Amino acid sequence: MARATTPAPATEFATAADGIRIAFDRVGAGPVLVLVDGAMCSRAFGPARALQEALRDRYTVVAYDRRGRGESGDAEDYAPQREFDDLRAVIDAVGGRAFVAGQSSGAALAYRAAAHGVPMRRLAGFEAPWIGVTTGEDYTATLDDLIARDERGKAVTYFLTTMVGAPGFVPVMLRVMGKPWRGMTAIAPTLRYDARVMGSAFGPPLDELARIAVPTLALVGGKSPARMAEAQQAVADAIPGARLQTLSGQTHQVSAGALAPALAAFFGE
Repeated sequence: MARATTPAPATEFATAADGIRIAFDRVGAGPVLVLVDGAMCSRAFGPARALQEALRDRYTVVAYDRRGRGESGDAEDYAPQREFDDLRAVIDAVGGRAFVAGQSSGAALAYRAAAHGVPMRRLAGFEAPWIGVTTGEDYTATLDDLIARDERGKAVTYFLTTMVGAPGFVPVMLRVMGKPWRGMTAIAPTLRYDARVMGSAFGPPLDELARIAVPTLALVGGKSPARMAEAQQAVADAIPGARLQTLSGQTHQVSAGALAPALAAFFGE
């Protein structure tokens, strides 16, 4: 007997402040929860779908394509404020009241958006990678140069190995796998956006985080490197009233089965 498949949710669009259309979809029922993806992820490629399925019984879970990805538009000029406005547009389009959860650089984006006044009921971030520049390089300038020369594969490799610290065999393995590599290289130009969201020094913007006025949970994997745990502690310390929670046995590639209950517990308080 063939297994039943869940139909793909219908794509909707929100219009950002600069006129760019941002694609999103929603599943489930209950209070609205908006998910913010990290680098090289979209609704079709990344953790959003698994989290939507894990949380749809308790929340209306909204996933959107950040600008330059999937079905969303893009503009020639970029600044992090554009993406803060994109998140605001999505929240407005789904009713104006939402919980927000971000992962990796999506967590950094969500934190900074909250600091800049994007309305949220509560905010959770998993491992915003503010772990500091370790090479002395200007990550943003290097990415700009690689993308300008349309060397997308090199940009992805640089991001994975030099910036994130993955072993050198990881991009080689992804190339062999085919589909994941094609997905990453397709949206490689947006790596420049994540670098700007993170900041040139890749350190937490403490003064900015201190302006966040909504209840906030910073999450970290129990098996993540010490630098990542220290970064999340710095985030929690900087945000008034925030707290830190460790997810036992998890790394940066956190499973939906571990992350969803933590989010549901926090948003349900």
